Amino acid sequence: MKTLQKLLFWCVLLGTLAGLFYLHGEGPSRLTADGQTPVVLLTAEGPVRTTMEEYLPCAVAAEMPAGFGAEALKTQAVAARTFVLACRRHENADVCTRSGCCLGWLDEPSLRERWGGDFAANMRAVRDAVAATDGEYLTYEGQAIQAAFHAGSIGATEDSAAIWSPLPYLVSVPSPETAENAPELVAAVSVSPARLAAALGLEPAGDPAGWLGETVPDGAGRVRTMTVLGKSFTGSALRSLLGLRSTAFTAAWDGTDFLFTVSGYGHGVGMSQTGAMLYAAWGMSYRDILAHYYPGTELAVLPVQPSGSPSR
Repeated sequence: MKTLQKLLFWCVLLGTLAGLFYLHGEGPSRLTADGQTPVVLLTAEGPVRTTMEEYLPCAVAAEMPAGFGAEALKTQAVAARTFVLACRRHENADVCTRSGCCLGWLDEPSLRERWGGDFAANMRAVRDAVAATDGEYLTYEGQAIQAAFHAGSIGATEDSAAIWSPLPYLVSVPSPETAENAPELVAAVSVSPARLAAALGLEPAGDPAGWLGETVPDGAGRVRTMTVLGKSFTGSALRSLLGLRSTAFTAAWDGTDFLFTVSGYGHGVGMSQTGAMLYAAWGMSYRDILAHYYPGTELAVLPVQPSGSPSR
């Protein structure tokens, strides 16, 4: 009898410990939608097969500062997951590691180097955000959206129609950043007359004080077109040619150089990461933040299937 009681005791104890390990992620992995969703990542060494669960933390960590807070990190996790589900930009891969093409991505050694002693806490925060939104992605009319995002916008985001094709969920919306609460988003750039002319492929002529002509703003208050030495340039072209942070800028001649005052960082379309951070700090949930920056969209959840993978 005593032997049987001891056996039952150890069975119960081991079962309890297994449950604790399961809950705290120290035992077998939980069955998750992200864990079942395959991702082919294009790295410098070639395509690598992984899962959304393993891929996303390294993408979120590369794209958003870990200190932005839990709700902001959740918005980034959902946006990144949606991006991967909606876009297949490479013949042999779903997504690459270059932010200029797809999404930024850093492996753990690179993140350890970036974060130093904060690695464990930062990685835990990012992994928690991914786990808390397991399988969640944004849809419009039942399809995964093009979940564009950028570093920050002062006052308002950009309408996708201004620089890409118009999409009903990528329209200009208010964003909470100001020069006071996000001073890092305002930059002054001095450009000499010689550099300006060379960058724009123009022949210098006359007094530089008269080089700048009409500036036409778009609906979001950014530069749609600006005339320089009689030639019209789009705001996007000037941003690219002059290396400006965004198309939200003003330009003036200061007697020596042209002074460009630039607000915001990035193309300005979709979710502002700094705006998401501010909204989260003011108590908004990640769902409300996403609904604000991607109006008309809905959150969907990938199914968890006992066998096989969710359809893509």
